[in-house]
Amino acid sequence: MPKIKTKRSAAKRFKVTGTGKIVRHHAKSAHIKTKKSPKLKRNLRTSTIVRKEDEARIFRMLGM
Repeated sequence: MPKIKTKRSAAKRFKVTGTGKIVRHHAKSAHIKTKKSPKLKRNLRTSTIVRKEDEARIFRMLGM
């Protein structure tokens, strides 16, 4: 049986931590920052853990 190819778009967006969780960046943080509050922009800078409901689908896209 052949190896499962990694979806390259998913590989660029998600990273697996040492404990096996998936890290992602927030949306809506790329441009049009003038109308966003400083608090919102500060919170969008940080990474966050992917929800448990989406983990299986993302692991499959990453070929794991």
